[in-house]
Amino acid sequence: MLVKLGKYIRKIHEGEAEAIEAELNPPFTVQHPENTQTAVVFNSPHSGRTYPSVFLKASRLTAVALRKSEDAYMDLLLSGIVSAGATLMHAHFPRAYLDLNREPYELDPALFREELPDYANSHSMRVVGGLGTIARVVNEQEEIYRTPPKLDAALERINRLYKPYHQTLNDLLDAKRDRFGYAVLVDCHSMPSNAREKGNGQSPDFVLGDRFGASCPREMVRLVETYLTELGYSVALNKPYAGGYITERYGTPHHARHALQIEVNRGLYMDEETLGLRRDFRNLRAHLTGLAGIMIETLPSCLQPQRTAAE
Repeated sequence: MLVKLGKYIRKIHEGEAEAIEAELNPPFTVQHPENTQTAVVFNSPHSGRTYPSVFLKASRLTAVALRKSEDAYMDLLLSGIVSAGATLMHAHFPRAYLDLNREPYELDPALFREELPDYANSHSMRVVGGLGTIARVVNEQEEIYRTPPKLDAALERINRLYKPYHQTLNDLLDAKRDRFGYAVLVDCHSMPSNAREKGNGQSPDFVLGDRFGASCPREMVRLVETYLTELGYSVALNKPYAGGYITERYGTPHHARHALQIEVNRGLYMDEETLGLRRDFRNLRAHLTGLAGIMIETLPSCLQPQRTAAE
């Protein structure tokens, strides 16, 4: 029985490339407005819902349990921003399979039996928590895999999915900067309704992360904060989420690329247990579409000094 199980697991790992080609084609989508007259790009790296069959077979968890790690429906919440004039990019594969908001090689030595390559970052806080580029757990406690995945399978995901995604995002922002003199990335995520800053019993509706002022001008943060608070939402800044790898990598104002992370409280639009949508989903979607419109209208004048300095 053990021999047969071993052969079965090896077959699963050997099918990684085939599954990616067959089931994740295309692995992500970029939607451009008909008239691209803005430097604003919205990104949803964690809302993918296509779970490769080999991954589901290798997991000890149900599909519903795995979905608890998604930024569920964020791509749908953002679907109206394209008609408002912004560009939308989103992944089709799920975060539990491959996390785009990590360095390419944040690999967990507790997950793999093989020795990790020298270039792997195996000591980051995210890796220690089991949430590296290839996650070991969901919900910070539930182990994903029945048996450790092969390192080759992990590298297959990184080479075929992670690298093309980031290359496309990087090229997209460079093209925006070349055309408009600057580029703006709004990296969108959702957070559990019980997420809160230590010592604060309140869970905000939104958390804006600008890496404590490093990833975009304060005027840009203030614009988003004012828009949301005037709609009646509670907004926190940088706590408990200051912005992840994507915000840090692409938020380089000295290179005229500005990035802001937005975390949306899932309780605003969905039932976190059943994953069903609430009635307020449509209102929130409309508000995020409005946010895109406000940013498109206002940011050119807001970022003009940044553009002049860069040139």
